[in-house]
Amino acid sequence: MRFLALLLAVLLPVSAWAQPYPDVQRQSLYVPVRDGTRLAVNIYRPARGDAVAGERLPVIFVFTPYRARFVDERGQVQETALGDNLALRSLIRAGYVVAVADIRGKGASFGTRRGFQDRTEAQDGHDLVEWLARQPFSSGDVGMIGCSYLGGTVTHTASTAPPSLRAAFIGATDWDKYAFVRDGGITAQFNTRPDEPLEVDLASVPVDGDDGTLLRAAVAEHAGNTPMGPLWYGMPYRDSVSAFTGNAFWDEVAIWRHAETIRNAGIATYWWSNWEDEPTAQAIIAAQNLGSRLLIGPGSHCVAPAGFDFAGEVVRFFDHHLKGADNGFAAQPPVTYWVETGPGEGEYRTGEALPGSLSTTQAWYLAPHDGAERGGLSARAVDGADLFAVNYNVPGGEYFAFWPAPADAHGIVYDSAPLSGPLDLLGYPVAHVALTSSTPDGEVFVYLEEATAAGEVRMLSFGRLMLSHRATAPPPWDNLGLPWHSGLERDARPLATGEVARLSIAMMPLSRRIQAGSRLRFVITGADPRQRNLAQVQQDPPPQFTILTGWDAGSRIDLPLAAE
Repeated sequence: MRFLALLLAVLLPVSAWAQPYPDVQRQSLYVPVRDGTRLAVNIYRPARGDAVAGERLPVIFVFTPYRARFVDERGQVQETALGDNLALRSLIRAGYVVAVADIRGKGASFGTRRGFQDRTEAQDGHDLVEWLARQPFSSGDVGMIGCSYLGGTVTHTASTAPPSLRAAFIGATDWDKYAFVRDGGITAQFNTRPDEPLEVDLASVPVDGDDGTLLRAAVAEHAGNTPMGPLWYGMPYRDSVSAFTGNAFWDEVAIWRHAETIRNAGIATYWWSNWEDEPTAQAIIAAQNLGSRLLIGPGSHCVAPAGFDFAGEVVRFFDHHLKGADNGFAAQPPVTYWVETGPGEGEYRTGEALPGSLSTTQAWYLAPHDGAERGGLSARAVDGADLFAVNYNVPGGEYFAFWPAPADAHGIVYDSAPLSGPLDLLGYPVAHVALTSSTPDGEVFVYLEEATAAGEVRMLSFGRLMLSHRATAPPPWDNLGLPWHSGLERDARPLATGEVARLSIAMMPLSRRIQAGSRLRFVITGADPRQRNLAQVQQDPPPQFTILTGWDAGSRIDLPLAAE
């Protein structure tokens, strides 16, 4: 089938591949995977009117926990495949079969989830890829696309190296689950929200021919799912054994452990994320370690990048890898990212280098408050010390704030003088904080903000680290030279009384121009509104931190200055 597709690519003009299919024919059914569990699969075939495409076409597979088809609160049927936030409707028009399946334990599928993106789910994805490749409507070539959890199902399926999986478009997901969910040993909002009630899955549309009996039977099995938040909360260290799964589950769900398998399988990978979104920190590292293409847009979580032909890029990617189209895609630079040049303004840049890989470092040192409301931030180090007590009164904002609000009111603040000229930042800032603590352990959050001349404050970057996790270690992958903390229990070390903790914290990458007249602002807190378990982890009395400044202390933030 692959040879036939390549032959047709030579014989037919590009316009033949781009022939639109304005209509869709859908069918849904249960497909049993290797252990007999029946998963709900919805298949959307390109059509013109009532005439479905008769030729064998490549298949794009989406594997979701969020229900492929469901009835919303207004009584309207919502279908993942008919939206275009993942370019799925565009792919159908461009001559692809799109298949969307519910993962086991969710939607209309049978079964229970043992874990969250575990090897069972990965093997389910493998089985469905190969089932789709064998169908009479299929050319035998399969691609996958997804973002967030759906991006994770793409990487985990790819980690099983299905022979028919040729290309994967991966959005806003993790390279290392531990470093993502428990960054620095601290959980935040991602993957810790409460599980949905069974009524949500009961709103799924039954597969064709089911009067609802099979749907109800499937959803009844979901009551046995492992709870998501408690699974992560119950494993404080990278090598913790889960009470739910009986193994070191962080290892099981670590994509980096399967990087060689994905590379050796020859699966073409394209990672995508946006600057104001936490997964971007790992997407860049994944692209480096997988040799992947990379796209970073200006927006938030899983939002199609503004000012960029996202659907066109997705179609061209799959056209090249699944149809063998000679569309120039292979010749285009592998990296595309948004560069902000002013408030609400910017441009996309392309090249061979990852964003920030050519940047230089500029150190901005913390200067003590000395009775003032705020400390200083400058190229000059000043000896001193600042004492502050952790403030747990950090009222939450949005339930799922993909980017935090300014943190000035909740911690200790260090301001620069107004900038005399613009400052272009591109890459990962790194915070270095020397402190002592009144408690053996505590949680430290750092933030980089811009305070404009007009009085507006916007969050630029942030990071977090538990004091006991402060020891750095050699990373098991190319970590772009950033500090890495193992998270292993043997490396955790509480602070002794009076001991100085020297923290090195890799912060979220950014691409921002700081305007002349603005101030850089560095904030340190001991709590964050995105901690869903804050009531359980807060200490009484709250820890008191003493921030040490000066050349010897080295408390500073290293900023990545974009190359000229």
